[in-house]
Amino acid sequence: MNLTKTKTRLIGDKNFYKRVLVILLPIIIQNTVSNVVSLVDNVMVGAVGTLEMSAVAIVNQLLFIFYLCIFGGLAGAGIFAAQFAGANDNEGVRYCFRMKLYIAALMSVIAFAVFLLFPQSLISMYLAKGTSAADATATLAFGESYLFVMLIGLVPFALTQAYGSTLRELGETKIPMIASVTAISVNLVFNYILIFGNNGLPFLPFGPFGVVGAAAATVLSRFVEAAIIVIYVHKNAQKYVFIKGAYKSPKVPLELFKNIAKKGSPLLINEFFWSFGMAMLNQCYSLRGLEVVAATNISSTASNLFNVVFLSMGNAIAIMAGQHLGANETEKAKNAVWRLLFLSVMVCIGMGALLAAVSPYIPLLYNTTSTVRQTAQSLLIVVGVLMPFFAFAHGTYFALRSGGKTLITLVFDCGFTWGIAFPLAFVLSRFTALPIVPMFLAVQLLDVIKCIIGFVLVKKGVWINNIVEKTAD
Repeated sequence: MNLTKTKTRLIGDKNFYKRVLVILLPIIIQNTVSNVVSLVDNVMVGAVGTLEMSAVAIVNQLLFIFYLCIFGGLAGAGIFAAQFAGANDNEGVRYCFRMKLYIAALMSVIAFAVFLLFPQSLISMYLAKGTSAADATATLAFGESYLFVMLIGLVPFALTQAYGSTLRELGETKIPMIASVTAISVNLVFNYILIFGNNGLPFLPFGPFGVVGAAAATVLSRFVEAAIIVIYVHKNAQKYVFIKGAYKSPKVPLELFKNIAKKGSPLLINEFFWSFGMAMLNQCYSLRGLEVVAATNISSTASNLFNVVFLSMGNAIAIMAGQHLGANETEKAKNAVWRLLFLSVMVCIGMGALLAAVSPYIPLLYNTTSTVRQTAQSLLIVVGVLMPFFAFAHGTYFALRSGGKTLITLVFDCGFTWGIAFPLAFVLSRFTALPIVPMFLAVQLLDVIKCIIGFVLVKKGVWINNIVEKTAD
């Protein structure tokens, strides 16, 4: 009897998986295409040179903090929006959308100030002491050039996230996918044109622009993506009712503002410190030299392509569980979480094995040294073997978040990174001569502990919470 009950909890019926596919498939397609193009971009920049690739990797690691801050800042309003959507409260969704615009604007201003004031200091953190003066100077110059162009794309990126995340919380994932895939196509084409210029296409009267060209292509794609999604939403206001009157008033009810700030602040803090923690982990790895920076860049770019299933599954958990909680369907929310966690782990066993199998071939795409290729291959194998654990930990984070338990998620995610993972990486990188691969393995293995903690929290049901009902009261 217990076995049958467990099986029922972990495996849904056809209708459940049809709904999962409707939500999940566009997100997976969007993320897959995005990561394929990131890999191709990476290969293109790598073809210019290892120093250029390292510079771009460093800057993207810094920009990653901004991207995660946007996601975290909008996530607080997003939790409410998903539950308002489940309760069919269009006005509530509209208020949440306005909050997202305010948060996105604030995050963009802060990012501009930080990156314009401290570009050299931030990039220099990743340059190991043993790096030659010539290599360090060249890498710093490439990084600054790339960064200053990329800053132009921060505003359209933030605007796209405000619109796109709201659509996803309504269960509409197709339009963000179409906008993203179109923008990615633009990025891919113009990357080749602007990076290589007349070196790649002799009939062009300009170029090559190298890393600056790569940044310009990305910025152009950001504007294309924002234009598509914003225009579509406003042209279809009858369907997306939240946009009606969204700009006629700046109003957000004070009580809702307080609740979003209360729930959202831990998420913003979490995403900032978690992404900053990831940047510092990579900084620890970078102390083993610029070749390690290049290898970790290859590894992370390639592994992200294989991580799309569990990364997308996190969004599906947040959407489905949030909507069920908003509609007071507690059992459906529980079942959705466990079934999606089980599905994510099962799929990632296969995806991890596939990544490990192709790990010898991916680094061959890059114009770099044999040492970089060999290191990247070893890192990819580590990621492939541990992918099911990453999938479960990621899913439990989104389950906890769906019910607004943001303080718990702050401790679970950010606290774990800074309290356990970073101290280990710091000690290993500075006080031992341990090579990069065993160091990386030791840090990544800590996610097994995170899985155990996540399992206990989800099983106890601490995440089950209807926050929009309490807001209405």
